[in-house]
Amino acid sequence: MDRSEKTIITNMCMIYDDAGYVLVQDRKDPGWKGIAFPGGHVEAAESFTDAVIREVYEETGLRISQPYLCGIKQWPYDGDTRYVILLYKTNRFTGDLTSSPEGEVYWTKLSELPALNLAKGMAKTLRVFLEEDLSEHYWQVKDGVWLDSLR
Repeated sequence: MDRSEKTIITNMCMIYDDAGYVLVQDRKDPGWKGIAFPGGHVEAAESFTDAVIREVYEETGLRISQPYLCGIKQWPYDGDTRYVILLYKTNRFTGDLTSSPEGEVYWTKLSELPALNLAKGMAKTLRVFLEEDLSEHYWQVKDGVWLDSLR
């Protein structure tokens, strides 16, 4: 029995400091607009950790180190594909903050983040970043209806 599955693997990273701020990106992509954390696709033969370090640098100008995996987000995509986002956190970074064509990046108070114009699903995904008893934001289709859950 074939257990392989077509999968798109991406990442997202919550970069935070000791003063209660997080780095956010106001995404320009019309398919997923709004406030989220920076991240992107894992390239072929690239390690997951190297991918999140590279994506954060490309989108923010910051070089992060020691990102740690704190959860996942996943859903069925385009029929026979699974879309997976590996969720990372780090408070170790250097460099000068620079926005990219992906969107404007800026620091905001973590406590103020829920009041911003978050990208679709980001409010629940944020809980995975913040709550130690959660590790997954999972979307699925049951009887033609999209359902999302935290686990």
